[in-house]
Amino acid sequence: MFSKILVAIDDSAYSQSVFEQALAFAKLHQSRLMVLHVLTTPDNLYPGDPYIGITQIAMQAYWERWQDRQQQGISRLKTLEAEAIAVGVEMEFTQSIGDPSRMICDLAETWKSDLIVVGRRGVSGVSEFFGGSVSNYVLHHAPCHVLTFQDQVTAKRHAEAELLTSGARG
Repeated sequence: MFSKILVAIDDSAYSQSVFEQALAFAKLHQSRLMVLHVLTTPDNLYPGDPYIGITQIAMQAYWERWQDRQQQGISRLKTLEAEAIAVGVEMEFTQSIGDPSRMICDLAETWKSDLIVVGRRGVSGVSEFFGGSVSNYVLHHAPCHVLTFQDQVTAKRHAEAELLTSGARG
């Protein structure tokens, strides 16, 4: 049914669980697996004030951190590849730089995925509006089927926060 499954991972601990679910699904359906890790440029990677300007030392520190992140991502992807090989699933991987939402949909189209597997943290409402939601974007723009796995820990925290907030209003 699904011959090519794309799974998107990030740097969170939860993405290991998403990968394991996708791997089990790929094994069940005898599918090929493509694992995508997208690097973004978080503010904490740059150690200075962006309005003052980047000094040569700050730029060097930024570049070293960026190279470390790239290498850590590739190392993690190689570890996941070994896990896939161990259970008999054919896997390839790629690491890209950019907007995860668009990169997932673009790769799904280019690689001709039958299914995209992504994690979902359970962010909704105002948090989703301001912070965006990769899974929501993928659900609405993917060129194929999408399977989301809910991060139960984060979802529980958001639900508890919603209860506290609504209790304070009521």
